Amino acid sequence: MKVQRIIDKQELEAAFYIRKIVFVEEQKVPLEDEFDEHDAYADHVLVYYDEKPVGTGRLRIVDNAAKLERICILASHRKYGLGKEIVKSLERMAKERGLAKVKLHGQTHAEHFYKKLGYQTASEIFIEDGIPHILMVKDISEHL
Repeated sequence: MKVQRIIDKQELEAAFYIRKIVFVEEQKVPLEDEFDEHDAYADHVLVYYDEKPVGTGRLRIVDNAAKLERICILASHRKYGLGKEIVKSLERMAKERGLAKVKLHGQTHAEHFYKKLGYQTASEIFIEDGIPHILMVKDISEHL
């Protein structure tokens, strides 16, 4: 297993393929909502398992905080702890940029997963792309 920052078009296309499978096909997010203008400038990562890309995530800076987005793993690889590795990698990228706070809109079914990684629930449930979400935050300043 390895997580690496996406640096070329081929890797970005692999990330988009994974997102299309997970969010558009599995979760029925409209295609036009899944891919947006932020993809052009966000930092993206891929997680590889047996040298095959199986998960992805992206990071944007929003209101002077790192916002983790589009974190997903192909269904066949969800039992290997790869989501945790994506989050840790994105947090490292945030630290490299000197950011002290990380936030994300987590799907409610993943709230416990993010809590185990040190995130705190910071909102009531809201609907995003037809799916219940919550705002979760984490202070990483002590680790800078």
